[in-house]
Amino acid sequence: MPLHPLRRMIEPLVRPAFHFYWRFARGATLGARAVVIDGDGRVFLIKHSYVDGWHLPGGGVETGETIRTALERELAEEGNIVLTGPPRLHGIFFNARVSRRDHVAVYVVRDFSQDGMPAPNYEIVAHGFFAADALPDDTTRATRARIAEVLESKPPVEEW
Repeated sequence: MPLHPLRRMIEPLVRPAFHFYWRFARGATLGARAVVIDGDGRVFLIKHSYVDGWHLPGGGVETGETIRTALERELAEEGNIVLTGPPRLHGIFFNARVSRRDHVAVYVVRDFSQDGMPAPNYEIVAHGFFAADALPDDTTRATRARIAEVLESKPPVEEW
């Protein structure tokens, strides 16, 4: 029997088994990002060394870490930003670009301190505060969408 007819017979049996295995073997991933807004209404953005474009600061939630703790850690690491008041949850977004199991919690941060801009490093090559109408040209689509939702009261879209 040629390979392709055999594959057609076996694949419908094997695919659900693999899906079941991956569903439990690989957990969902979760990230935390922030729309950090300064007193002049500008938004803090970062540029990574390993991916194109300008992004909201944030990153993955590690095992045993709360979303808030991850957010605080990432803001300190990427922007030398320390929360001085509670962040407000803006929404949770499905990020199919990373995987079919990835979600990103986005917070709005208005109460913070920053004792100076951090020095660029191997991960974050640039950062800064930008007016919403003067974002860098290569600001990502998802970053622009979250900023518009927060600053222009546009309805949130569930997908990143």
